[in-house]
Amino acid sequence: MAEDEWSEMSLREFQTALASSSPTPGGGTAAAVSLGQAAALSCMVADLTLGKEKWKSGWEIAEKAQDCAIGMFSKALDLATDDSRSFDAVMMSFKLAKDSDEEKEIRRQAIHEATLGAAEVPLETARLAHSLLEHLPELAEKGNVNTVSDIGVASLLASAACKGALFNVEINISSLPEEMGGALKEEATSILESSRILSRACMDAVRKRL
Repeated sequence: MAEDEWSEMSLREFQTALASSSPTPGGGTAAAVSLGQAAALSCMVADLTLGKEKWKSGWEIAEKAQDCAIGMFSKALDLATDDSRSFDAVMMSFKLAKDSDEEKEIRRQAIHEATLGAAEVPLETARLAHSLLEHLPELAEKGNVNTVSDIGVASLLASAACKGALFNVEINISSLPEEMGGALKEEATSILESSRILSRACMDAVRKRL
């Protein structure tokens, strides 16, 4: 097992790795893992809503949420590993030789490319978390009321995954030239604003049904 194959670790092993002084896994990896947990809880709520006549009004949104979430199980874990590897690539690029002007230029380009990659991975985590959040307010409103606290937790985890991943986008693009990071920054800002609205809508729906 590769050191950063986090999906192959036990939960205890992953937490130990996360608590260590090693820079990976870090916040971006934790955000991706949070996304996976949010998706799993969303599927649970959908399962406990579908087929129950009492919650028939919630079947349609439960199906949509489940279709969205189920593919995130493995994708979120892949992103957790990708996040660690992308950061490791940045660290490796800083170790490149810089004795000659040519070496300095090669190193500079390598740092920029690796940093861009380290921004793109958490941006994908944020995109997926946002797509899940889009379904959760209505699921909280119409899903099985006995699972309303679970959908609340799913929303909190998805929100944390989204906003946490965007922190990692921001810190990486801050060191990139505008022509490399500008489009990512614009998208990240849009996702953040929308995710805040969706998260609040879900919390309001949960509170109404508790």
